[in-house]
Formats: sequence, C-alpha cells, structure tokens
Amino acid sequence: MSKGIFSQDWQNVVYDGRNDVVFEKLNKEYGAYEIRRDYSKFLTRALIISVSAVILIVAIPLIINLIGGSIEANKIITDTVVDLAPPPLDKNEPPPPPPPPPPPPVLETVKFVSNIKVEDKVEEIPPPQEKLSETHVAEDTHKGDPDALVIADAPKSDVIEDNNVYDLVAIQEQPGFPGGEGELFNFLRKNIQYPQVEKENGIQGKVFITFVVDKDGSVTGVELYKGLKGGPGCDKEAQRVVKLMPKWSPGKQNGKSVKVRYILPIFFKLQ
Repeated sequence: MSKGIFSQDWQNVVYDGRNDVVFEKLNKEYGAYEIRRDYSKFLTRALIISVSAVILIVAIPLIINLIGGSIEANKIITDTVVDLAPPPLDKNEPPPPPPPPPPPPVLETVKFVSNIKVEDKVEEIPPPQEKLSETHVAEDTHKGDPDALVIADAPKSDVIEDNNVYDLVAIQEQPGFPGGEGELFNFLRKNIQYPQVEKENGIQGKVFITFVVDKDGSVTGVELYKGLKGGPGCDKEAQRVVKLMPKWSPGKQNGKSVKVRYILPIFFKLQ
C-alpha cells in the first residue's frame, strides 16, 4: 500500500487506486466517488464536444460562402441572354422578282344607272346633248386620266352607228307601247295567269322586269330586275308575258332610233 502511495499515479486525484483507499470505509454510492471515478470519461467527452463545436463554428461561414457562390453562379447562367445572329444568306438564292409595271392610264367613264319606271312619273331634266356626246357609258364611274392617249380602233366615217343602250330618263323621245300605257296595262291583265302556288298561299306584290326596246321597237334582253319575295312563280310569269309583247315605238336621240332600257313594274294582286 505504501508503494502505491508514493507512486506518481497516487498524485492524480482521479487515480482509481487512490479513490479506493479514500473511500475504503465510506459509502461508495455517494456522488463524489462516482464523479472521481468517471472524471476521465467526462473530460474526454467534453474535449471531443468542444473541439467539434469549434470546428463546426469555423466551418459554417465556409459552407455558407460555398452555397451562396453556387446559387449566384446558377443565377448568372440562368439570366444570361444569348443573342443569336441571323443565319447567313444563301448566295445561290434567286433575286427577288422585279416590281409590277405601272397600271395603264384610266379612261374617264360614267357609270350607267338604270332608273325604274313606276306609276308616279318623276320629271327629270336630261343632260345637254354636248355633255352626252362627250360621255363614255360604262358599268362604273371613275375619273379619267387627262394625259391618256386614246387610240381609235378604226378610222372615223361620216356615218356612226349608235349602239349604246340609253337610260329612259336620258333619252329625248321615250319608247312607247302601241296605244299608250292604258293598252299596256290591258295587255298585261289579259295575258298574266296568276301562279297557282302563290295564289293558294296568298302571295302578292310587285315584280320588276327590265328589258331593252331595240331600234326597230322589238323587246329584247328580258331579265328579272327585282323579284317578289316568296313568289318565284310570279317572277317567271312576269318574264313570260313581257316576252310576248308586240313591238314598241322605238326611243329616239337626235331624231335617230336608239336602244333604250326600260324597267316595268308588274303588280300581282289577289281579288
């Protein structure tokens, strides 16, 4: 026992042999004995925990910097806009087509408008002869090119045949049915047969027929100008009767017979 007392381990307060001598006749279940006995374990454990905590504290800023740098790098790559230049032109590609040629000069014309003749006549003053002789009749009215060069198709002759179709209000002497308008209405009343389908359905109203009174007074170009809604039979019957008309007295312009367009209203009415 004396040898153990003078040994170097005896000077260590946590030496197990010293603890056994000190607490030989004491209660070893007392807390001081256990504290001395387990002191080395507690010291080692505390040292490991302290070193780990110091390493963790030092490493946290480095980890944050690494993570932040990675996020910033990803952000820069994501937000980068790449401007791609257009592909080079193909040298073998054909050149664009040349621009279209300028349109030809427009000849001044006046649109031909058909007037409807109804029971109530409207007096209109026809344009002067000088104006009519200088006007070209066409489907549309548009401004002509004053600098346009007009080339005649054939040399002028002393006698020029007028084959224009004149409007009824622009003619000097209008065409007429033999015997006048009264005989015209009698002719229509005697020859028109009311279509059975329209008669049974109570369809009635006006049908407008357009035709041309030729130079010899014959009726040509009979067409439907405006039909009766829901009454196609009335439209056909009106055209049929107009084609049966005898020759009219032709219209005249400057004392010569000319072609005149006429629009005739025919009224279908049930008794």
